[in-house]
Amino acid sequence: MTQAQTMYEGLRPPYAAFDAWLKGENPGRLLRKQHEAEEVFRLTGITFNVYGRAEAAERLIPFDIIPRIISGREWARLAKGIEQRVRAINAFLHDIYHRQEIIRAGRIPVEMIARNAAFLSKMIGVEPPGGVYTHIVGIDLVRTGEDEFYVLEDNARTPSGVSYMLENRETMLQMFPELFSRNRVRPVSNYPLALRRSLAACAPAATRGDPVVAVLTPGLYNSAYYEHSFLADKMGVELVEGHDLRVVGGRVAMRTTEGYKPIDVLYRRVDDDFLDPLNFNPESGLGVPGIFDVYRAGGITIANAPGTGIADDKAVYSYMPEIVRFYTGEAPILQNVPTWRCNEPQALRYVLDNLHDLVVKEVHGSGGYGMLVGPTSSKKEIATFREKLLANPGNYIAQPTLALSTVPIFTRAGLAPRHVDLRPYVLVSPDGVTITPGGLTRVALKKGSLVVNSSQGGGTKDTWVLEE
Repeated sequence: MTQAQTMYEGLRPPYAAFDAWLKGENPGRLLRKQHEAEEVFRLTGITFNVYGRAEAAERLIPFDIIPRIISGREWARLAKGIEQRVRAINAFLHDIYHRQEIIRAGRIPVEMIARNAAFLSKMIGVEPPGGVYTHIVGIDLVRTGEDEFYVLEDNARTPSGVSYMLENRETMLQMFPELFSRNRVRPVSNYPLALRRSLAACAPAATRGDPVVAVLTPGLYNSAYYEHSFLADKMGVELVEGHDLRVVGGRVAMRTTEGYKPIDVLYRRVDDDFLDPLNFNPESGLGVPGIFDVYRAGGITIANAPGTGIADDKAVYSYMPEIVRFYTGEAPILQNVPTWRCNEPQALRYVLDNLHDLVVKEVHGSGGYGMLVGPTSSKKEIATFREKLLANPGNYIAQPTLALSTVPIFTRAGLAPRHVDLRPYVLVSPDGVTITPGGLTRVALKKGSLVVNSSQGGGTKDTWVLEE
């Protein structure tokens, strides 16, 4: 039996049926299928843009044909913890933009909010339609043991990657249809319909008739433009840019061949600062002048709501267990990774003394940029990062290097273990919380790497949640 025909030691029960299939497969066929899958991605145009690189900016997302498989029992527990966390995040956002009870109770320091660049003071007192701030959420999870999952990050602004989740599944169905007759895999293809329904359920009181939904993109050169156009197409709604929109009669309207048509719900993929040049960055050419005034008056729903970035902040993340307890009255089902806030002198001393063992991140960082992975960094890189920490300690948090679980990937030499994380996608509306079974598995394709971001050389996998 070749390495390509068997799973690694310690086969977990959810993989049993897949492993039985794999043992009967010819390694040459699998290699051809891997190449075919890559060609499907290339022909479909599933790419992302990389900023600040001398080489070509547009890259193909690496895709691995070995799925990540989660049992129905495991998923049920994860889904319960994800819903608890997302409800707490929404309650937290409402609170900090209204009565700020959590600050009054001394559970979070006032400076954690007041001095935070992601806190949008213009949102104070604003009531989003339906009371929903985070309409679409991505919760990044890592596994460290059989029944041990940690939340690595909360993505409450504009979580990306859902198009890859959908395309990964479509590609696997095309490459290996027989696998889905052998394994009872829960579907993900209804996500675009669920997204449109969830967004429509958040329409403002000014809506007349069926809600009009649109996706606002910064444009063709944005790193996630493929996803913006993909989701608009799959939902059957218009993809618009800022220059396509204007305020007409107290409503935000989009240009059509029949004149301007009011929009009820705008799924925006434009950052707060660029959303409205009259209220935020006056230099922005990506947003819509006056849209925030219409929003405050209840004339449009913006998803996700302006100001949700405060829940993305990695220093605020360190308080999430307390946030969950405060707003739900329950113990957190999903745990945080232990976190040192570098703006605290004692924590900073510990971090500086242990940089070679820790992962250090910018509080507003994303995409794997601006971080230090101590165990895989050179002495020079650690020394450079030490200077950054000393110059601006409040810009960083630090976490231990977790013993992340691995899943097999397909290589020319056979199967090989690589570290992964998982980003489930959550939809929130007044009708409830919907969690797509599975999500996006990101995999560190480089041997020994802990960084799964595509911008840092990571790839993706199809994620299977099995029916019970």
